[in-house]
Amino acid sequence: MADIRVFVVLILSVICVCVESKYMIYDTAQGVVKGKLNVHLVPHSHDDVGWLKTVDQYYVGSSNTIQAACVQNILDSTIQALLADKNRKFIYVEQAFFQRWWREQSVATQAKVKRLVSSGQLEMINGGWCMHDEAAPHYIDMIDQTTYGHKFIKEQFNVTPRVGWQIDPFGHSAVQAYLLGAEVGFDSLFFGRIDYQDRAKRKEDKNLEVIWRASKSLGSSSQIFAGAFPENYEPPPGGFYFEVNDESPVVQDDINLFDYNVKERVNDFVDAALSQANITRTNHVMWTMGTDFKYQYAESWFRNMDKFIHHVNKDGRVNALYSTPSIYTDAKHAETDTWSLKKDDYFPYASDINTYWTGYFTSRPALKGYVRMLSGYYLAARQLEVMKGRKKTGPATEYLGDALGIAQHHDAVSGTSQQHVANDYAKRLAIGYKEAEKVVAESIACMISPKPGCASSATNIQQCPLLNISNCPPTEADLSSGKKLIVVVYNSLGWKRSDVIRLPVASENLAVYDSSEKEVESQILPIINESISIRNYYTIAYTGKSPKSTPKYWLAFTADVPALGYSTYIISSTKKPASTYVKEEFYTRPRNGKDDIKIGTGNLKLIYSGSEGKLSQYVNSRSSIEASLKQSYSYYAGFDGSGQASGAYIFRPDGDHPIVSQKQNLTVLRGTIYDEVHQKINNWIYQITRVYKNKEHAEVEFTVGPIPTEDGVGKEITTKITTTIRSNKTFYSDSNGRDFIKRVRNYRADWDLEVNEPIAGNYYPINLGMYIKDEKSELSVLVDRSVGGSSIVDGQLELMLHRRLLYDDGKGVAEALDEQVCVGAECRGLAVQGKYYIRMDPLGEGAKWRRSYGQEIYSPLLLAFTEQDGNKGTNFQVSKISGMDFNYSLPDNVALLTLQDLEDGKILLRLAHLYETGEDKDLSVITNVELKKLFAKRKITKVSEMSLSANQGRAEMEKKRLVWKVEGSKNDETTSQRGGPVDPQKLVVELAPMEIRTFIVTVGN
Repeated sequence: MADIRVFVVLILSVICVCVESKYMIYDTAQGVVKGKLNVHLVPHSHDDVGWLKTVDQYYVGSSNTIQAACVQNILDSTIQALLADKNRKFIYVEQAFFQRWWREQSVATQAKVKRLVSSGQLEMINGGWCMHDEAAPHYIDMIDQTTYGHKFIKEQFNVTPRVGWQIDPFGHSAVQAYLLGAEVGFDSLFFGRIDYQDRAKRKEDKNLEVIWRASKSLGSSSQIFAGAFPENYEPPPGGFYFEVNDESPVVQDDINLFDYNVKERVNDFVDAALSQANITRTNHVMWTMGTDFKYQYAESWFRNMDKFIHHVNKDGRVNALYSTPSIYTDAKHAETDTWSLKKDDYFPYASDINTYWTGYFTSRPALKGYVRMLSGYYLAARQLEVMKGRKKTGPATEYLGDALGIAQHHDAVSGTSQQHVANDYAKRLAIGYKEAEKVVAESIACMISPKPGCASSATNIQQCPLLNISNCPPTEADLSSGKKLIVVVYNSLGWKRSDVIRLPVASENLAVYDSSEKEVESQILPIINESISIRNYYTIAYTGKSPKSTPKYWLAFTADVPALGYSTYIISSTKKPASTYVKEEFYTRPRNGKDDIKIGTGNLKLIYSGSEGKLSQYVNSRSSIEASLKQSYSYYAGFDGSGQASGAYIFRPDGDHPIVSQKQNLTVLRGTIYDEVHQKINNWIYQITRVYKNKEHAEVEFTVGPIPTEDGVGKEITTKITTTIRSNKTFYSDSNGRDFIKRVRNYRADWDLEVNEPIAGNYYPINLGMYIKDEKSELSVLVDRSVGGSSIVDGQLELMLHRRLLYDDGKGVAEALDEQVCVGAECRGLAVQGKYYIRMDPLGEGAKWRRSYGQEIYSPLLLAFTEQDGNKGTNFQVSKISGMDFNYSLPDNVALLTLQDLEDGKILLRLAHLYETGEDKDLSVITNVELKKLFAKRKITKVSEMSLSANQGRAEMEKKRLVWKVEGSKNDETTSQRGGPVDPQKLVVELAPMEIRTFIVTVGN
């Protein structure tokens, strides 16, 4: 045996000596080949800006026991892999990560990366600060975060992204297609998640790729080539994952080693390519070569793709090439094919029979509310920064812009991250707010006392970020010593505004005066115990400190504020109550059924049934509306973990359960400015309904939580508003706060819907509001944050206000949606406070309120406070001012979306038409804005119209835009209305319905 072993060893030694090592050069230079099936390999990594780990943990690669992911490694290794072969390509999306990495690189590395970008090897795609969600964000936030990323890319690389890449959001909005797609200059938009029934039908019809014409008003002028992937955003089936620890078989092409598999792997490749070609039009298919946090060792991926391209092309049956979505888009456009037309949106999204991703429309409602509140604050803070003049050092609004940009991520404002990550989002927002708060304080200080060194007095300007929980230290101060409280009220809207200010105070002996020292009508209301309880607990939870005092009352008065300006009001102590004191009236069941309770002193009256203690009628004497109106609460039991559970993403109800008040008692407070109705529904739902004298809608403030789960049942809390409107299964919901889209219960326009979840499958995201109508009237409901909503029953609208669930839904977050707030060792389920607004109108008249008041909800009046010695008169040099011509307001159908100081006298300006074509008989028309009056205090020297994200000239963008052929369209198809060019002398901007126009305005001091 010993001799045989020696003989074998000698033979093997001879073989090893005889084999010559050879360096293999792979031919990866292939481009598109006409007449062949072209397989476009698109290397990418989908890097969530927070999800299971925080954005910083993902970047540096810490906490890998949660998830092994390090974005630093991805970018480091990918850049080296690209430098190794000029034919390799890679796309990158999330600029919140990339700009972190960029700042850490040497000048030499930055120069190399710039060459990669310039050559097209590295393509910045989508280009926003994050890959934003498409259900929960407001369209202004979507624009802002995209602009933030595009600005960085333009400054560093002088390129403009061409393609939208929304591969992971859980459904896709109309606003994303036409506004954040076509209007930013994208030629195409690609995404991964559409309804499983829709996907099956589109595969069968070869309609995964379409022309998406999402705006009724802008029509073909804002359509875009859009493609849904066959199977999400990962490589195709057949084993094409090549991270170091992935299980797919590598391409082993060394004949001197065991497991040589080139033939098998080429066959796998060709089979997968032909399979995809069978469901795709033209001879081009795209393979998304990557998924979440891949390319941490990029060479592993590129080595195998090099081999595939080389060997597949030698085989010759199909053509493989390194590509990007831009190259793929151009290849599709070069074909002569026409494309099917898609309208509206891709909501709701279901991935399986009982798996509707409609729960996240409401998940983490407190975070959603915080994002919305700071979004409006960010808009106002940038305006004030413009008015004061931006400083190169000191506080700035950028940190809040960064935090809000991150918060738009599809696992952030969506409410689908782990709890510690949601806390991190909130922390970043709070830090950003504190910086922006300083900007606001300095701006206000310098506007009310414009003199050298005015910014130093900003320390005397206070604001109240916890006013929503009745906490505002400056207004709770004791004024009996003779001091006065000055209230500065800033209006960020472009039109004059009158609104009610409500402030917590310690005394009832107060009076309110305007800047001319004329007394203003006011009223005093008691603060309820429920509000004080929430104030005390959440103040400690948020600040770590107990409140120093406890306010007893609400002081309310009406503020009149000029457009884009501020007014000042003075609150001072009196010897006896100067305000109207509102006493409580208690109504206890049972009562005589005829003894109804009427609320409201103006045109609007709400009538409550005396026998039931419930809302029963809505009466508007001006519009002659007199209608039945009821409101109630209920909860859906969340399906448990025995099947598909309800969770952060998924809404799967297991029964609808009415929540009946044990007593149905009412407490009514009647005042000269507004009336209130208080209803304690149960121990964890409290509701206040307000009817204002000078408004024609009802405001409902709700406090929901902690939701009890001691019974082992997760609960999803809804409110239902019921009328006798014959809505015929039809309702209308907004798209990211912009267009309204017609919804029909249990129906989809693009395929025959198989109804298996009749509630969850009819839920839609609500950012602005929703409405129903019949031949006589309309019912509208507006919201203060993104929520889920529907019309499950004719004549009824419902909103989901809060969710607390006990099971993970198995979609990746690996946590139950069980939010808790802790003070020391005590933890409670989250209580949420919010508002929604109800109005009924004659048919065709509701749009005016939805559009105008919707803007007021998004941009509430900004309040600032300072004390003043009571022995002196008002020492402000300017007590009332408008940033524009004092006698000018924007038209009622125009909103000022952005007024932002850039640099060197340049200001970013966005103006939006608020109405759709045909939405309102008076306001759905072309309108004008006079820039000379908008910038009355500055001389305009130049106006340049830009793309929506302001990274290229509008004319340049239009010139480059690809034109697509639509099936069945005619050459004489009429184009939509657009505003004309801006005359450099007249400086008047025209806006057509739903048009947003963006400008860089150069001004003098």
